Amino acid sequence: MPPSARRGKLAYKILFWFLLISLVPMAVVGWHLVGISQASLRKETLAMQESLAVGFSDTVYKYVTTFRNVLAETSGIEEFASMDARKQQQYLNRIMQVHLAVLELSVINVHGAEQMRTGRFLGPAPEMRSLENEEFFAETMRRGFFIGKLDRFQGLYPTALICVAIMDQKAQPPRPVGALLARVSLNGLSSMLGMEFPATGRSAAAVVDKRDGFLIAHSNPKEVFRPEARMSDEVLKIITTQTAPKGGGEMALSDGRRLLGAYSDVRDLDWLVYVQQPVEYAYQTAAEMKNQILRVLVWVVLFTILLSLAVAGHITHPIRLLREAAARLGRGQFEDLPEMMTTNDEIGDLAQTFLAMSESLKEKTGELIGAKQELEKFTKFLEKRVEARTRELKAAQDELIKKERLAAIGQMASVVGHEIRNPLAVINNSIYFIKTKLGGSPAAPDAKIEKHIKIIESEIRQANGIINEILTYSRTRELKPERVLLNNWLEELLSVYPFPPHISLEKRFDPVNPAVDIDTTEMQQAIRNLMNNGIEVMPGQGAVSIQTRVSGDRRSATILVGDSGPGIPPEVLDKIFAPFFTTKARGTGLGLAVVRKVMDRHGGSVDVESAPGRGTVFKLTLPVVSAGAPPLRNGAGPEAKSA
Repeated sequence: MPPSARRGKLAYKILFWFLLISLVPMAVVGWHLVGISQASLRKETLAMQESLAVGFSDTVYKYVTTFRNVLAETSGIEEFASMDARKQQQYLNRIMQVHLAVLELSVINVHGAEQMRTGRFLGPAPEMRSLENEEFFAETMRRGFFIGKLDRFQGLYPTALICVAIMDQKAQPPRPVGALLARVSLNGLSSMLGMEFPATGRSAAAVVDKRDGFLIAHSNPKEVFRPEARMSDEVLKIITTQTAPKGGGEMALSDGRRLLGAYSDVRDLDWLVYVQQPVEYAYQTAAEMKNQILRVLVWVVLFTILLSLAVAGHITHPIRLLREAAARLGRGQFEDLPEMMTTNDEIGDLAQTFLAMSESLKEKTGELIGAKQELEKFTKFLEKRVEARTRELKAAQDELIKKERLAAIGQMASVVGHEIRNPLAVINNSIYFIKTKLGGSPAAPDAKIEKHIKIIESEIRQANGIINEILTYSRTRELKPERVLLNNWLEELLSVYPFPPHISLEKRFDPVNPAVDIDTTEMQQAIRNLMNNGIEVMPGQGAVSIQTRVSGDRRSATILVGDSGPGIPPEVLDKIFAPFFTTKARGTGLGLAVVRKVMDRHGGSVDVESAPGRGTVFKLTLPVVSAGAPPLRNGAGPEAKSA
């Protein structure tokens, strides 16, 4: 077909289309401007929150220094400084009447002995104390005043000690003759915070001690009046790692919350004021502005899309017909092709060329289909053969590597047992001989010699323990299974296990008490390894738990060995059962490898659940022996017995 004389209409149509979508850059610019405005609003919100923290830090400072000034003025009165007990009592009573936050007042002489003590909740004759060795007394004598030593009155209400030196102004230069000590309630700070940040709102503020997170005041009194009330360790760590005396920003907490926080140090004190509110609430104005602009943009986009669809429908209709015909040809449908629109532009020429090509393609497709079918059959056959051989080779390779590794470990264990245990035995005999000689000497043995002998004996036991672990893992002996009642066997095992005094034992056994076939020696070693590991990670007070569970179908039983230790880091959780992997300063890394080996030999499995700070639980799953199970291979009867 000769080419059409009219050309170029498709180019005009494409140009018109691109003019329509030129609205996109406008939307991008608008979105950028929205981002700038939103950032400015967020910055202003953060600055406002920081100013609140700074303002209240000044308030806290003035609140505390008010009491210090009252004490300083009182101690500076000549009649008070003369250490006249009657005059001092009058001034102390006046302070207690005027300042309700003062809970207790004491007069201390220059030697740190308490001369007078009065308080709102003290008896008529309170016991006098010696405060000479107290840090706050030494600091007062050196600097002239002390503010700190936070505590909770009656275990709930926060208080602070304020101490000022009583100076003898007649001496030249003036010298301290004692100290005036006050215990001041800090509840007033919580009241002021509560007025500024009501508990019904979403904002909160607190005053905390930077050193240990002691909660001094909070906008919600319920928070500060809790025993041992402290700031969250996560938030405190973020704040105390900052070097600036004030600041703020967004914080993402581990529980999923995102907060906008600001802080400011309290002058001359190791305290800080912290203000926080949820990010979504803090940026509510910015979010509302963004939503409004988004709604406008959505309407603009919808209008543009509708207009574009109308234009695209007119331009792309012949292209859709051509695409449909091409799709049918791709599926091998050479008949009933859609009727092509031979327009007087490039698309019309393309349609004519496509029709001619379809006729030629129809002839060649028949030849290719036959060849393709034969090739696919051969390819599938070859792939199956390759996959089967690959699996066989992989299995053989894995088995060979495992056998070679076990053989190497066994050879190494044999050498270690022969070459190291003999010298250790000689050393042990020599130590015994030395102890015998020292014991027979009339003079008392040297304490240093006894200490080093104990060190040598301890190291010999450590070395023998390492050799035993390696030999236990490398040797493979024939299993000697016994049929036992699981709960009874565990009770007997736990009754002879030497638990340290600081470790408590928790037992929860399933009432079913299933019967299992186990090699009691190997299984005892596995459970002891788990309990030893748990006790080692709990140098302080802790607990070891032993539980049994039977599955719903009673086909398997699980022994759960847990501890309340620090848990296993997630990054090493997948490696703990690997031979020779350990996180201890001293150890072979074979304890858990022995556990896995024992469970594999018993046809069971071992799993672990752990989280940092929440302890660790190992789950040993064993098959349960059914009531009609045949006798054991070693000749034991079918009746279950206690270990």
